[in-house]
Amino acid sequence: MTETMIAVIGGSGIYDIDGLDDATWTTVETPWGAPSDQILTGRLDGVKMAFLPRHGRGHVHAPTDVPYRANIDALKRLGATDVISVSACGSFREEMAPGDFVVVDQFIDRTFAREKSFFSSGCVAHVALAHPTCPRLSDAVEDAARAAHINVHRGGTYLAMEGPQFSTLAESKMYREQWGADVIGMTNMPEAKLAREAELCYASVAMVTDYDSWHPDHGEVDVTAVIATLKGNSEKGRTLIKGLPARLGSTRAPCPHGCDRALEYAIMTAKEKRDPALLAKLDAVAGRVL
Repeated sequence: MTETMIAVIGGSGIYDIDGLDDATWTTVETPWGAPSDQILTGRLDGVKMAFLPRHGRGHVHAPTDVPYRANIDALKRLGATDVISVSACGSFREEMAPGDFVVVDQFIDRTFAREKSFFSSGCVAHVALAHPTCPRLSDAVEDAARAAHINVHRGGTYLAMEGPQFSTLAESKMYREQWGADVIGMTNMPEAKLAREAELCYASVAMVTDYDSWHPDHGEVDVTAVIATLKGNSEKGRTLIKGLPARLGSTRAPCPHGCDRALEYAIMTAKEKRDPALLAKLDAVAGRVL
């Protein structure tokens, strides 16, 4: 059994966790640079928790510039076992209305200006990503949302766009009608990919703020309306987070879906060909198998 540490990466509108015992903002150094901010650590109902504001307190990092590798490395370095992403998004589905939450299970990655892997020449690895989120962790998130009386949808495809601009009407229609995406955001990629490389269970909660620009009755994204919905979503998101310790417990067995063993057969580079400098940077992420 392993001691649980639930790590929450909070997006727009969620900058801390209410009710943490022994709450401390901790500075974590990583070989990939500084994370988005200090990490808030403590215990919630006896379970170790860590909280990282994805954009930094005060929303200082644009989606492209979020230090995704440093964020995931820092959480792994602290002992995180389960990572829950909470982020604002637009919806392509009438039934996924503003104020609703979606427990995402698939991604389409349209980002192009971000470092997407801890591995490169000198230590090449290929992790499986057919199922990029952890069903066990997603079950707990869905259960906590329903217990908090949040209108939650289980399953959905998240289109990750580069941003920071919102979609054109043509893009919005294409993502919805031709590509079959359900929600759209700017931050879950490469975050989910990096979590898998770091052998961390990952679940994504998309908090719907708007209908993007496809909806004939809503027109283009209205930032004022988005912010108003965001405030309500933030309150619900914090309530959801409070329900996680009771559902995940203070200890955990190996993930039944293998998230915590993702690197078991992933590293391809022969031992004698591996770059010592890169291996040193992978000490937290891949130390179990190196």
